[in-house]
Amino acid sequence: MKANIHPTWYPEAQVICACGNMFSLGATLPKIEVEVCYNCHPFYTGQMKYVDTAGRVDAFRAKQEKAKENILNKTEKRRIKKEKKIQKELERPETLEELRKQAKNEKRKAKS
Repeated sequence: MKANIHPTWYPEAQVICACGNMFSLGATLPKIEVEVCYNCHPFYTGQMKYVDTAGRVDAFRAKQEKAKENILNKTEKRRIKKEKKIQKELERPETLEELRKQAKNEKRKAKS
C-alpha cells in the first residue's frame, strides 16, 4: 500500500445527535453531527414521529418548480449563444488604432 494517502483515523470520534444523545465511534472526522440516531429514530423507539425537518419536501418541490421555469430547448440555447457571440464581436474595436487606445486607457486605469 502507498504511504501517507489515507485520511486520519479518529478512534474516539464524537457523534452528537439533534436530540442531545452523544456517543463515540471510529471515523475519519473528529466530530460528527447527525439529525437522527438510535435514541430518537422511530424504528428503534416504536413511536411514530415525523422525521422530515426544515421542510425538505417543500424545498424539493420549490426547486422542481424553479427548474421547470428555466427549461430551454437546444435550438433556443444555440440562438442565445450565437447572439452572445455576435454581441461580443460588436464590442471589439474595429481598427488597430482603437485597440491601441483601449489598451493604453486600461494601462492608465491599472496604474491609478
